[in-house]
Amino acid sequence: MTKVKICGLMKVEHVQAAVEAGANAIGFVFAPSRREVSIQQAQKLAENIPDSVLKIGVFVDASKEELQRTFKEVPLDYIQYHGDESPDFIREVGLPSIKALAIRDEEDAKQAAAYDVDYFLFDTPGVEYKGGSGKTFDWSLLESAGVSLGQTILAGGLHAENIEEAIRQVQPYMVDVSSGVEIDRQKDTERIHTFIHRAKGRNDRDADNRN
Repeated sequence: MTKVKICGLMKVEHVQAAVEAGANAIGFVFAPSRREVSIQQAQKLAENIPDSVLKIGVFVDASKEELQRTFKEVPLDYIQYHGDESPDFIREVGLPSIKALAIRDEEDAKQAAAYDVDYFLFDTPGVEYKGGSGKTFDWSLLESAGVSLGQTILAGGLHAENIEEAIRQVQPYMVDVSSGVEIDRQKDTERIHTFIHRAKGRNDRDADNRN
């Protein structure tokens, strides 16, 4: 079953909603963004996350010191690199890693070959900030990445209406959503539940029986 990451969470109620619905990972954004949180905010939110759910920090061109300090103090399980970090830099940091790649064409997808990381997150290019635009990209381009499905995290424009088709086509290890579970740029508890249930092939009745 495909795993689900809910990213950009800033409120306890939304963390709880994601955990209760069956999220496998929670993403905290430490880069410039309307969803940016501090280490202290992330620590507070992390108190509501069981050990079975991964805590992933999203960074854009942060220093080695900042990455290692945040990883330890929150604490996090993975660093998600969303900037222009080089393979050598990620190797030097030495923490469990996810490299995000913005996909426009086959050449973008082929960049994955340069990185020695645990997972790759494939997304659409950012607009206002680095880190995604809330739009989908041509999923067939991932065939050029040469990355195993077990290392593939799919992001970019996913929502409850297209998540089942996305999983059918790509068969990723994990899917990642942020704006797709928002209303008026704010996370919405019902949309979080609906997205996770559909991604995991459960209907509302299944979810009620599970909870």
